[in-house]
Amino acid sequence: MRTKKNIFVTMILVIFVLILVNVFHDKDNYNLRLEKLRQEYAIPKESSIDHSKLPVLQKTFKTPQEVTETCIACHTERHKEVMASSHWNWERTSYISGRGLTSTGKKNVLNNFCIGASSNEDACAKCHIGYGAINNDEYDLTNASNVDCMVCHDNSTEYLKGSAMAGYPDRTVNLNKVAQSVGRPKKDNCGSCHFYSGGGNNVKHGDLEESILSATKDVDVHMAANGMDMVCVDCHTAENHKLKGKLYSISSTNSDRSNCEDCHTNLPHFDEMLNRHTAKIACQTCHIPEYAKVNATKMAWKWSDAGKLKDGQPYHEEDEDGNHTYLSMKGSFDWQKNVTPDYVWFNGTADHYVLGDTIKSVPVQMNTLFGSATDGKSKIIPVKIHKGDQIYDKKYNNLIQPKVFAKEVGDSAYWKDFDWNLAAAAGMKKIGLPYSGEYGFVETEMYWPVNHMVSPKEKSLMCVDCHVRENGRLQNLTGFYLPGRDKNDILDSLGTIMIILAMVGVLAHGSIRFIMAIRKEEYETEIINK
Repeated sequence: MRTKKNIFVTMILVIFVLILVNVFHDKDNYNLRLEKLRQEYAIPKESSIDHSKLPVLQKTFKTPQEVTETCIACHTERHKEVMASSHWNWERTSYISGRGLTSTGKKNVLNNFCIGASSNEDACAKCHIGYGAINNDEYDLTNASNVDCMVCHDNSTEYLKGSAMAGYPDRTVNLNKVAQSVGRPKKDNCGSCHFYSGGGNNVKHGDLEESILSATKDVDVHMAANGMDMVCVDCHTAENHKLKGKLYSISSTNSDRSNCEDCHTNLPHFDEMLNRHTAKIACQTCHIPEYAKVNATKMAWKWSDAGKLKDGQPYHEEDEDGNHTYLSMKGSFDWQKNVTPDYVWFNGTADHYVLGDTIKSVPVQMNTLFGSATDGKSKIIPVKIHKGDQIYDKKYNNLIQPKVFAKEVGDSAYWKDFDWNLAAAAGMKKIGLPYSGEYGFVETEMYWPVNHMVSPKEKSLMCVDCHVRENGRLQNLTGFYLPGRDKNDILDSLGTIMIILAMVGVLAHGSIRFIMAIRKEEYETEIINK
């Protein structure tokens, strides 16, 4: 009888140990799909053409237009593709819920950084792929000679757009050297605009900045210099110069997006439970636990603080990292580093504040990311929320597009004259909207989805980061039941009952087996004694 008891205890211990091993053992599976991707990007793609040897480029270029004309003499139809793109036109026509077919872009969509491009083209055109974009209304978008091929294709690292030169290259640029050094776009080509949008490094995005040029795997596993060293166009591929991927903050439709699933598929994990999460949770949510990992990003901008002078002159203040915390031209700023994202439901469609829109609520939503837990299309994504305040018309109750840039004092631009009334009047006149003469400042918010600075898998979020009662990552995201975070009396009771019943079932089964074993032993003993 003692032998049977020992066997039963041993069986219970073995089962318990097996359960512990199954729960805590991390399977070391070899991901062949991921290895295939690593091999695919292990060798950088190089052009088969050495432009420095082409006879047609062995001449002195006096203007950038001459370079473009030489380019399209061989690449005969490429300029037409560029001129059909949103990079060139600064706008696109798309369907927006509640608006219908609407043309949106930098011409009429405002933000809460430098506010808008209209009336400020000289400065804003530094990030336009054309030359001479001084005035949107007068700029000839059909002139192929003004297409800037070099800004995207320069591989010499020496090309630079001039400051406040309406898109022309800086006067120090050696056009001959650049023209002979063109090739596939690299990170610094895209970054020359996208890293510095908003007036400085990492101002807008938070996950796109100059540190990516020499990033480690901890900063971004895809673009790490000591890793696959991928470039932007590896993901943002282009067919006829139509780049895949749209800036969520100003795009409206869920089309031509660049998605993680394009390479990693919808089933990237060996764990089936993790794969089920991808139906409702974007890859970025778990794999980008923080952004602005190297350099801080701007989280708030208060235009209402602008205009303070010292001894009649504008001044600035900086933090210990050299970031401007105050500029007389622009107001006060809040910078943050190693930022934890906010999270929203997003189905890929959005709305935007368009010039002339009436303010309906405060803070004003500069862009609205549509989505919900119940629409069947949305996923939880990480976002940077940029908060601020900016000038608006008290009478007409709409945001104002002020004129902020001019080269000389006396041209009504705020950055020169520091007069909001003059700047508002000039800006609204330029875009053809009325201005009452009564202005104030209103709070605004803008959402910037976080898609870059993907962390190594070892640093991705764990279950307890979300499935926890308090202070979880998704604590502010409502409208759905999240196990571990939310209490539901019925579900909790059912769960408790099921656990109890399972334990009772195991114990009952074990007890019956134990009793049957004892009875069998007693029976066998009785037979032997007879």
